[in-house]
Amino acid sequence: MIERVRIIKLFDIYSSLFTDKQVSYFKDYYFEDLSLSEIANNYNVSKTIVSKTINKIEKKLEEYESNLKVLTLIEKLTTIKENVKDESIKKELENIIISLD
Repeated sequence: MIERVRIIKLFDIYSSLFTDKQVSYFKDYYFEDLSLSEIANNYNVSKTIVSKTINKIEKKLEEYESNLKVLTLIEKLTTIKENVKDESIKKELENIIISLD
């Protein structure tokens, strides 16, 4: 379950780097909870194509994060924000986090 949540967080950050078709497959699989067969039927492609596409997206998401570390930065900033007492600093950190997300 943790891996699924991580993949979805990464997708939220990096989704603009994928094609419309890739985004559709990913959303159908992760957000609509459709099976690979259902997605394949919806797009008139093979189950293998859908599976390979989703696997490719997952690998690319991890690769992007490995290089760019946006999720890592968001998590660190969130931790700092939670420990800061000054409300103006908290608000500024929140704005930074939102802009990264």
